[in-house]
Amino acid sequence: MPGEKILLLGVNHKTTPVEIRERIALANGYQEPLTALKKISGLREYYLLSTCNRVELLLVVDPEVVVEEQVIDFLFGGRVDREERHRYLYMFAGQAAVRHLFMVAASLDSMVVGEAQILGQLKEAYRHASHFGCTGPLLNKLLHKSFSVAKRVRTETAIGSSAVSISYAAVQLAKKIFGNLKDKKVLLVGAGEMAELAAEHLVGQGVGGVIVANRTLARAVDLAKRFGGQAVSIEELIQQLEHVDIIISSTGATEIILHKDQVKSVMRARMNRPLFFIDIAVPRDLDPRLIEIGNVYLYDIDDLSNVVEINKSDRDREAVKAARIVDEETLKFHKWYQGVAVTPTILALKNKFEGISQVELSRTLARMHDLSEDEQKNMERMVAAIIAKILHDPLMYLKSESCAGRDNSDLKITVVRELFGLMNGDDER
Repeated sequence: MPGEKILLLGVNHKTTPVEIRERIALANGYQEPLTALKKISGLREYYLLSTCNRVELLLVVDPEVVVEEQVIDFLFGGRVDREERHRYLYMFAGQAAVRHLFMVAASLDSMVVGEAQILGQLKEAYRHASHFGCTGPLLNKLLHKSFSVAKRVRTETAIGSSAVSISYAAVQLAKKIFGNLKDKKVLLVGAGEMAELAAEHLVGQGVGGVIVANRTLARAVDLAKRFGGQAVSIEELIQQLEHVDIIISSTGATEIILHKDQVKSVMRARMNRPLFFIDIAVPRDLDPRLIEIGNVYLYDIDDLSNVVEINKSDRDREAVKAARIVDEETLKFHKWYQGVAVTPTILALKNKFEGISQVELSRTLARMHDLSEDEQKNMERMVAAIIAKILHDPLMYLKSESCAGRDNSDLKITVVRELFGLMNGDDER
């Protein structure tokens, strides 16, 4: 493990608008991109997370190989101009990368602080990375630690009790438009987790009815049954628009599923009654030009960041406590990692000095035939004491905290190994 470097890079809702994020979101699951990452030389371990709001890569990198540009090329592909990439990209190394991961797991970096969905997404991404053999000892340890950090934050703070999910924020936005939702009919397009969360919140508001449209009708039937609603096929989408008031779309489609001209024709049949669309899919499901139609309201996932500041002061107060927990756990992991990283060098240094001392002591004792057994033992103890005093400063240097908070343990290891000739396998003799 000595010399390994932890890197995290990606884009999220804070740095990158939805029209850019949707170009790089995963369209065909995790297998294809994880397989493609194997082709990048220098990656010892890697993990990929892709959600509506972020795409992030967590890497353990060989420090002798420069991988950053290759990984950035992988992340953006040919879908974003090279000169634009660094406007959107963030990159963390070492302790900063660990802290960012823990912040994400604890839902402190989410669009809606405290939402619980992100932890499930982290675990799902980890299952894929583990299944395809992408993670190893370090990332396994780090990711499992991120899950326990999230659990500790949930247990020791009330950040989840006053939090709102993206789906809940969408429902709150509908209430702002219509006021009371009790006589409104809702169409959920897509039957995934986001749609399920939206349905829970909508039913809680007492909506007049829920219709679920999905490409897999069986899945739509299951979700509709849970909430006393009706299931339809995705082919019936246009027809259903005549009868509903609110549409929340969250499919995994790679292209627009509903265009301006289709909705415009429906509005005539509706006698121009208001129609409210919330697009929480990435890539977007709905034509952005829908807003050009009279009495049609359209909001996408980025708009939700400005919606409904429910219990904001409570969340912010709990978020301070949660951030303190994240900082504590980050320091614990960093100390563990530093210990693991420097241990081989410490052992190599001790082995080298003890080996030299044993050789020289044996030669000396072989020439001093008149020494008693006690005198020989005294000489051995003296040599051991000298070695211990010589090693004290370099060992303290290796074990000491990094100066001014900088993560320079790799540099210290390199300095010691070069200084004492441990770079070419001398430590294994």
